[in-house]
Amino acid sequence: MSKVGRKGRLAPAAVRAPIIFERLRRAYPEAKTALDHTNPYQLIVATILSAQTTDVRVNLVTPELFRRYPDAWALARAKPSEVEKLIQSTGFFRSKTRSIVGMAQGLVADHGGEVPRTMEALVALPGVGRKTANVVLGNAFGENQGVVVDTHVTRLSQRLGLTRQTEPAKIEPVLMRLFPRESWALLSHLLIFHGRQICVARKPKCPECVLADICPSARL
Repeated sequence: MSKVGRKGRLAPAAVRAPIIFERLRRAYPEAKTALDHTNPYQLIVATILSAQTTDVRVNLVTPELFRRYPDAWALARAKPSEVEKLIQSTGFFRSKTRSIVGMAQGLVADHGGEVPRTMEALVALPGVGRKTANVVLGNAFGENQGVVVDTHVTRLSQRLGLTRQTEPAKIEPVLMRLFPRESWALLSHLLIFHGRQICVARKPKCPECVLADICPSARL
């Protein structure tokens, strides 16, 4: 049933938000992070490496990276030149090397080599911003402190009429108000899956979209 108001107007975002979430949850029951990892250390490294590249590309380089540097203690002692060679294909490899080695050194110096479980401690680490911290907290620890806002989440939030904001830092609090806290981590995965498969950047597949009837941007 289309959630439109009188005179054909769409219902407010707050009314449509739970419908959007439930439809996407049914459409993508397998939704989860695409970054391969087995522990919080691997996830935080992979997330830092995923900036400006694809998760597929990151997953190609992390097996050898984690074989060589299986924990924060090993990565903290790594020679930057050797790390750069391993992650070169992810792009921006020099700055990413500084970030992941610096992050590992921070873990060793301040947290006994373990990834902390608070937003404050995570964002204090080199190379870790709020987005990376949200990924780690939500996926490694099951703690919803915020919503991961990447390019897909940004695009879909605007197309679905959930916000007019264009900056991730301003989009995140809007989504946090619209959706219940327990859904924040999964919400990001659902929007990312939908953004990759249906609501793609250039030619969204609106006729195939389960949200078309409640989306102000639908091209039917």
